[in-house]
Amino acid sequence: MNIAVVGSGYVGTTIAACFADLGHRVTAIDIDEGIVERLNRGEASIHEPGLDDLLEAHAGDRLRATTDYGAIRDCEATFLALPTPSREDGSIDASIIEAGARSVGEALAGEEGDHLVVVKSTVVPSTTEGTLIPAIEAGAGEAVGERIRVGMNPEFLREGSAVTDFLEPDKVVLGADDDWGRERLFEVFAPLIERAEPAVVEATVREAEMIKYANNAFLATKISLINELGNICKEFGIDAYRVADAIGLDDRIGEQFLRSGVGWGGSCFPKDVDALRAAAREAGYEPELLDATVAVNDRQPERMLALLAEHADLPGARIAVLGLAFKPGTDDVRNSRAIPAIEGLTERGAEVVAYDPVAHETMREHFPDIEYAASAAAALSGADGALVMTDWDEFAALDDEFEDMATPVVIDGRRVVEHREGLVYEGLTW
Repeated sequence: MNIAVVGSGYVGTTIAACFADLGHRVTAIDIDEGIVERLNRGEASIHEPGLDDLLEAHAGDRLRATTDYGAIRDCEATFLALPTPSREDGSIDASIIEAGARSVGEALAGEEGDHLVVVKSTVVPSTTEGTLIPAIEAGAGEAVGERIRVGMNPEFLREGSAVTDFLEPDKVVLGADDDWGRERLFEVFAPLIERAEPAVVEATVREAEMIKYANNAFLATKISLINELGNICKEFGIDAYRVADAIGLDDRIGEQFLRSGVGWGGSCFPKDVDALRAAAREAGYEPELLDATVAVNDRQPERMLALLAEHADLPGARIAVLGLAFKPGTDDVRNSRAIPAIEGLTERGAEVVAYDPVAHETMREHFPDIEYAASAAAALSGADGALVMTDWDEFAALDDEFEDMATPVVIDGRRVVEHREGLVYEGLTW
């Protein structure tokens, strides 16, 4: 099939490359000429394992990029993969995707062939119906439901494994309110379904919108719950990981997302949980459990600082912060747990030296004045303490490097460093 993907950010670039790998002919549309030029050269604007290989293989052949929305007219389906950033109250700002939907409608105005517009961006229930469909209709000058249909296909892409998540999914959610739209969506995903054999969930558009939020809210709550249990274990001198291993054997609970620690960050969990809380309140419901989920998560970095303060006099101390990305395998620092940790250290008068394998430059935008080391060893050298914020594999291999610390104190928020003799070691929840 001929498919257009509007928006070449993290999600848009990934799905465009993956659709091309499935055999579709894909046109990526973005208003940024620099991004378009890089895509046509086979270069990614984001750091994601496996993405460069797909772009190198398909750019200029099954994948091309343009700034011209008119390219949509040569396609059978268009995916909207545009940002829906958070407002101050946590609700989503749909203005960017609304503008994109209108532009898609304008491109389709006067065309004769059937076309499916698929919302890929994460939007709260009723956004497609109440905001995006009217925008498409305004641009096209005709009602959606006859020649132009609209569907919803939520993404479940984790940074650091997005290509694998797309090509080897647990489930594919096909949201449509009519048989034609559902059949066209199935046609788009047929190569993936045949290759990977995922569960296929047929849903209405509103159900598909909600499934994404429910998915992330449940996982975020599971992490905060195991962190709360881990905090309690810490008070009783119990290894929370041994407790988690036991409860994870219960198939009603499962072993995934039971690694207690400093909490969740990134672009999805914080944004989606906040948006769902805001939408619930607007609908008249108080989401008390989700409020508690966020509160527990927000407290974890402060707990690390409190543990560090038990072993180091923080004013004037040199503290190494190991790990800046919100998770390994990415340079994304959005809502990284390292951010409140660094803020707390600087507020207490500590000198921060930070290290991450790939996220120096992205974190420098938040903290231009702290020191950035070229290696973990350089960050630890002469340090009065260290915080481990991201579970990069290279941190697990650290050994003699701790001997070069002025005071060998490590507060490990991810259970990645091995406890050894001569090292004052504190796990956050164990």
